[in-house]
Amino acid sequence: MDCESEHKSLRYDTAMTARTITIDDTTLRDGEQSAGVSFTLDEKLAIARRLDALGVPELEVGIPAMGEAEREGIRAVAALGLKARLVVWSRMHASDLAACRNLDVALVDLSIPVSDIHLAKKLGRDRAWVLKTITDLVPLAQDLGLSVIVGAEDASRADPDFLMRVVEAAGRAGAQRFRFADTLGVMEPFGVYETIRTLAGITDLEIEMHAHDDLGLATANTLAACRAGATHVNTTVNGLGERAGNAPLEEVALGLKKLYGYATGVDLAGFPALSAEVAAASGRPVAWQKSVVGEGAFTHEAGIHVDGLLKDPETYQGFDPGEVGRSHKLVLGKHSGTHGVRAAYARMGLALSPAEARELLPEIRSFAERAKRSPGDQELLFLYQRLIGRSALARVH
Repeated sequence: MDCESEHKSLRYDTAMTARTITIDDTTLRDGEQSAGVSFTLDEKLAIARRLDALGVPELEVGIPAMGEAEREGIRAVAALGLKARLVVWSRMHASDLAACRNLDVALVDLSIPVSDIHLAKKLGRDRAWVLKTITDLVPLAQDLGLSVIVGAEDASRADPDFLMRVVEAAGRAGAQRFRFADTLGVMEPFGVYETIRTLAGITDLEIEMHAHDDLGLATANTLAACRAGATHVNTTVNGLGERAGNAPLEEVALGLKKLYGYATGVDLAGFPALSAEVAAASGRPVAWQKSVVGEGAFTHEAGIHVDGLLKDPETYQGFDPGEVGRSHKLVLGKHSGTHGVRAAYARMGLALSPAEARELLPEIRSFAERAKRSPGDQELLFLYQRLIGRSALARVH
């Protein structure tokens, strides 16, 4: 099949196949593992409630082996009676697994390294140990009443043939799901697609993609995994997480909907409040140009963009910002045009003539260059009053 034919085939499949992807958000686990981040119990509960209110179907809520305080926090989230299924994370150790008892959660992610470098350098173990541990520990987790996700740490650097053996061992042991972790964020979408497609072809297990953003590809890799057959994905609010973070919930949920028509059950209309809550609780402010939630994501200055938006939003609107609880914001600056100037003053109740807008434009551009920001309403009024004063003085003379 040539490239053009394959591209058409993918578009056809997307149009014809309605799929649901389950988001397993890990803000309260991997998100909190971001260096220097620590949520209070009240913050955890508030974030869990907001995630649940958006319709996020699964929440990974902590690491029981960290101690009794962590377990009490997990029990407190469980006591909220959320609609979301709750997941806890555990190393694939018998002692860690024992800490997962009586927490009122549905699933446990039993994580085990699968790359040779992790096995040899970190644990001093071999591949046979991995397969035996999976065989031994998965049934023990089931005895606790937990469904099991086998989490393959550093799967992206594992030998592909061995990875298939790990998946097969997980299935035989009774696991429900296999988590493919790109632990260091070293994969790219084409490689992810081929890998996940291969894994999906050899197992009936659910397949979950866990992507990190070290190369800025976490969202792209997550979407590629879904196109290849992944049924579940891990996300975090605002992309919080280890090092460069995880795949952002807002980008993944929106991308699955807008690009592929995949359903997630997540309604992002209330996302700005959740984003702000996580930013405050984590002490990690959202970047101005962060997609979907950044202040600049729907802010427009360039003259041709503003002119187009004023005529019809569809000219420069990839999706309706209302879908994510946002709206377009038009500002004035160095790259503004007269249409934008007139619109800005009209918003303040002042009807400028085209000639007045042309006369004000150089002053607005000069202000933006000096101040390194757009002028506010009071500053725009000052510039207008100065213009009127000059005009009046010119008439006198």
